[in-house]
Amino acid sequence: VDDAVLFLKIALEDSPDDPTAVPYALGVIARSQNMSELARRVGMSRDGLYKALSAEGNPTWNTILKVTTALGLRFELRPVA
Repeated sequence: VDDAVLFLKIALEDSPDDPTAVPYALGVIARSQNMSELARRVGMSRDGLYKALSAEGNPTWNTILKVTTALGLRFELRPVA
């Protein structure tokens, strides 16, 4: 989980103008795990999840939140110091 958090943080920090950075990073993280089990927890087909998190995918915010939750993660906003 710590590696996944770090990977997502890097994706966010290094790609502030790239809306595909987070879905792509989630796809990399998802593929490093059991994709079939993750798809079941998200409520999608395995192929649908692969497609949503691919470079050409266009996942909804709801899908991104479901994937992060299924990975044991959540997005959190903090004030800029």
